[in-house]
Amino acid sequence: MTKSLKNLWERFLFRDRGIVPTKNLLILFLLFSTVFIILAFLRDLSWTLVLFLNLLFISISFIDLMLLPNNKQLKMKRNLPEEMERGLPYSINLAIDNNSSHPIGYRIIDGIPQSFRRPFPLTGELRPNLSIVQSYETKAPVRGDYKIQELYFRFRSRIGLWERQITFKQEDTVKVIPDLTETKQYLENAQRYLMYEGVKIRKQQQGVGEFSKIRSYVVGDDPRKINWRQTAKLYEVMTNEYEPEHGKYITILIDCGRMMGAELTKGNRLEKALEAALVVVAAALQKGDYVSVLAFSKNVKVFVPAGKGMAHLHKILYSIYNLQVDAVEANYGEVLQYLQTVQKKRSLILLFSDVRTFLHEESALIYLKKLRQRHLFLMIGIEDETLRTRIQEEPHNVQATMIKSVAQKQMILKKREKIKWEQQGLQMLEAREEQLAVSAVSSYIQIMNRGLL
Repeated sequence: MTKSLKNLWERFLFRDRGIVPTKNLLILFLLFSTVFIILAFLRDLSWTLVLFLNLLFISISFIDLMLLPNNKQLKMKRNLPEEMERGLPYSINLAIDNNSSHPIGYRIIDGIPQSFRRPFPLTGELRPNLSIVQSYETKAPVRGDYKIQELYFRFRSRIGLWERQITFKQEDTVKVIPDLTETKQYLENAQRYLMYEGVKIRKQQQGVGEFSKIRSYVVGDDPRKINWRQTAKLYEVMTNEYEPEHGKYITILIDCGRMMGAELTKGNRLEKALEAALVVVAAALQKGDYVSVLAFSKNVKVFVPAGKGMAHLHKILYSIYNLQVDAVEANYGEVLQYLQTVQKKRSLILLFSDVRTFLHEESALIYLKKLRQRHLFLMIGIEDETLRTRIQEEPHNVQATMIKSVAQKQMILKKREKIKWEQQGLQMLEAREEQLAVSAVSSYIQIMNRGLL
């Protein structure tokens, strides 16, 4: 295809600027030309006259272009959010101004990325000297940073023989972050959220926790907390006030290795791990704990030092929202060695990874034995749905029986390896993909309630 033909084809494909014929013009021209060609054969009509009439028809059709507004009389602006959560629908508004005295019919294609849901072209009618807002709904299935620039606008007159195209330039940037639905649900109602697993947040025991202050005794206070020394000094009944113990350190490790790219019902393992990790971060920060996050594959990709307060949640979110799966195996040994250098204080280490892959990493066991002397370790993975389904299937024939026996053998080997690791004090947990966040938060709350940290 020559360069000129390629440029013409791009104009037909909603690119650049230009004027293109509509379907109505092509049909009318074909009928008009066919009639005169037939007459030229049947009644010896001059071919010169036929050519002249065809050119005359095309010339008259250009009158339709005079009924189209000037490019400068049309304006369009895109209004979209700066952030979008993965997989959730968002409405994008397009403000269109027609400052001319001519009505138009239009078609619009927005230059959003190909991975977004694209309900194009958008069609409509716009009366003269009028402004409207055209909306459409889209979803972003892949996290990351995206730049959106072009807006392709085609319009025609009421006759509709020719279409003119304008390309509006408007550069917008949108961040697609993980789905925060479960995080918001936890922040709205933590107790109800945890009841899915039958776990309750225990109330602080009387007289247990960090000493806060001494205050005057009021009706309803526990008499056992009366401070008799201060009462004798001030000749007024004084009582001790305690607040729940806080300020624990939580370290979250997120595996971005090859096995975390395994596809699930919605997204992959890394997507679910990020969503569950953010719920745990929100729960820990809300309780006043210090949280740090480390993402890794072959090497350390992201490290967010420990911090507290809900503002730290945004810092963590914007540090990990663009993490992607790497086509390499996770290097557990290196990341655990790095963790020893950056995390000196005793902390709860939550590792989101693939349990089956981790069980075969003998080198990681050496580092974990050292970490266990100072830290508390818990690994959380997603249950293999295919393996579980194969085990539950009824063996109707020889092939199904063999598949089930192999699946059972794999499950036995995995349980055996898990027992070996748990004997070293390294706890492991697997949950279904839809229950990963709930299981992670419940485990965190149980550890805090039992005072293991």
